[in-house]
Amino acid sequence: MPLTDIAAKMQRGLDRHPLAQSIKFDCMEEGAITLYEGKAHLADLPADCTIRISETNLEKLIAGKLNPMTAFAMGKIKVSGDMSLALKLSQLLG
Repeated sequence: MPLTDIAAKMQRGLDRHPLAQSIKFDCMEEGAITLYEGKAHLADLPADCTIRISETNLEKLIAGKLNPMTAFAMGKIKVSGDMSLALKLSQLLG
């Protein structure tokens, strides 16, 4: 699933559950999605919380096939910045 499709799915989640803060999904060479001011931007923008994850694992996370806590414990997700924002992912993705 390309990042454009993942961003569209995240946008639907943001429409239901807006975030006051910003979260960036850094997929390294594949690109980045930054959730900022109620929109899912296909851009590497400054964010309150950065989640470094491969595009493959982000796709699994969005599809509900990868538990965020398990992924973090296994090192598939690296979080920097405001950790409490990472905990809000389940409401955004749900």
